[in-house]
Amino acid sequence: MADKVAVIGAGSWGTALASVLAGNGQDVRLWTRREDHAEEINHYHTNHNYLPGFQISEAVQAFTDLGSCTRDADYILLVVPAKAVRDMMKELRPFMSEETVLIHASKGIEPGTSKRISEVIEEEQADAAAGSIVVLSGPSHAEEVCAEQPTTVTVSSNDTLAAEKVQGLFMNHYFRVYTNRDIIGVEIGGALKNIIALGIGMTDGLGFGDNAKAAFMTRGLAEISRLGVTLGASPLTFNGLSGLGDLIVTCFSRHSRNRRAGEKIGNGAPLNDVLEEMGMVVEGVRTTKAVYELAKVQSVEMPITEALYEVLFEEVKPEEAVRQLMARERKHEEENMSLLLDPDFQEKWNASRNNPGTDRQ
Repeated sequence: MADKVAVIGAGSWGTALASVLAGNGQDVRLWTRREDHAEEINHYHTNHNYLPGFQISEAVQAFTDLGSCTRDADYILLVVPAKAVRDMMKELRPFMSEETVLIHASKGIEPGTSKRISEVIEEEQADAAAGSIVVLSGPSHAEEVCAEQPTTVTVSSNDTLAAEKVQGLFMNHYFRVYTNRDIIGVEIGGALKNIIALGIGMTDGLGFGDNAKAAFMTRGLAEISRLGVTLGASPLTFNGLSGLGDLIVTCFSRHSRNRRAGEKIGNGAPLNDVLEEMGMVVEGVRTTKAVYELAKVQSVEMPITEALYEVLFEEVKPEEAVRQLMARERKHEEENMSLLLDPDFQEKWNASRNNPGTDRQ
């Protein structure tokens, strides 16, 4: 018997995941706030604003009424911008139960609180009967998923059984899913890669070459790992799909909104003009601010994030930010990798979770 899945958010990624599920024979309902949007999906099986040129499975039904969309749902898949998650959870609470598995595929950090998305969800579930939380993340562009091109992602949860159920829900011949117990690392990797992708785009806008991109990505991954490990993640996670994998695809793909936005800023365009022209959420902008504030609280050195924050929010010119980064005091590369190289760290991390914390299946 098919599982009932309510997908909350009919943007490009929500629509793509709904199509995967419908193709797998699941009972899929897709929620949007706009009547005209729902009508387009139901009558024409397209989502022109977010996925132009693609047909959506006729099995996907769109709703504007949240109660109708979520009624008797076995799974609720939340695919909305990070800043909207808390308010969306307040709306969803009346329609959830202890049996409902909540999956989120939002790659960001909440503005203002600098909390991971699962932390926001847990806070909003605190006073209500609620089921397990599963994170879906990894190197995946909606356009390629809709074209059924080979894609691999990770699902992570503190509930192993729930993660394995979600793994089975999505798996098919072109969409492969691994499980990972490190929910902190999976969320941090998925969110912070957007910051580095903005920077990679800026290097293009400034006319820099491959040397600069390689340096930016490598040092950017070091920053992601450093913050993640400080927050309790396994360093191995950042070598996996939701770390290095997602970083590569977001930094170099023509589909990446964060990379494209960074290139425009590197060319001298004002941030507000860039965001207006993009027409869709550029998650890396808000994430840069949230992570900049989080790094200060955690006393974690993140010079690339700090430089991008100054460009985005303090009107520092991109070329000046680059000069400041290159003029930093001399360092030993090993010093920045000390936590990752600690032979006892991974053993301690594994023991604390009674699980190796690496991708499986």
